[in-house]
Amino acid sequence: MKIGFIGLGTMGSAASLNILRAGHELMVCDLDKSRAAQHIEMGATWVDTPAEATRGADIVFTMVFGPDQIDQVVRGPNGILETIGEGQIWIDMTTNSPELSKALVSAVSEKGAMSIDAPVTGAVDGARNANMTQFAGGDEATVEKARPVMELMGPVHYMGANGSGVITKLASNQLWAIHATAMGEALVMGVKSGVDLSRLWPALSLGASDSWCMHHDAPSVFAGHYDPSFSLDLCQKDLNLIVNACDSAETPSPVTRLVHQQFEKARNTFGGDKGELHVVKLEEDGAGVSLQMEGDWVPHWEK
Repeated sequence: MKIGFIGLGTMGSAASLNILRAGHELMVCDLDKSRAAQHIEMGATWVDTPAEATRGADIVFTMVFGPDQIDQVVRGPNGILETIGEGQIWIDMTTNSPELSKALVSAVSEKGAMSIDAPVTGAVDGARNANMTQFAGGDEATVEKARPVMELMGPVHYMGANGSGVITKLASNQLWAIHATAMGEALVMGVKSGVDLSRLWPALSLGASDSWCMHHDAPSVFAGHYDPSFSLDLCQKDLNLIVNACDSAETPSPVTRLVHQQFEKARNTFGGDKGELHVVKLEEDGAGVSLQMEGDWVPHWEK
């Protein structure tokens, strides 16, 4: 198939390489052409605009920073709407505002094309290893048509009509932020109370206290780099969307709102460009303890 891919950030760059490896014809587009070096070397075609990445494509994927960026990619000058048409499928993997997502889907539909909102989770190692989870919202027949290409990048979970994928991703990130904050509090409390970290972590990785964070993210804390592959700026962008979704749904969500404040405090303390797990370092510093621990903590983006 002929496929366009717009957005070669940390996740998009790694995920799109799996499409190339499967032998599809790939057109790539990003604000920074240097991010496409490996893609071009493997046979991808560079194009300068989203409109060109969409022209003639069977499927066009987008994965950009957030709502403002995806709005520009779709409705801005040289955007997708200028060239998309009948029979084409647009798949947006951006973590987006539900309201904006629906508006963009409507605009694309007016051009005769089909849309899937399929934001992703699974971190960089998931994108690299074709194990990136995709939450797909849209017409089920359209999702099934696109599924063979989507599954080259990882498992696809059909969530329902357009918008369902976006909401599911926000709920997923909502839980991750809560888990990451709670993990830091529990580990710090245990260590400061005298439990050896090398014993505490394996114990809390069992049973009711277990979580993906405890397995996947705790090593980034132990290594002391706090996972620079996803920044506190990105966390707050997502948490702002999550709190807005809670407001729209009229849910109290007190824990989510407290976690939102804690991430903002981490961002103000360490800087928005710092790794997402600095929310744990905030707890370490407040208690006067360190969770760094010797070990072979291979960064997940190198696995």
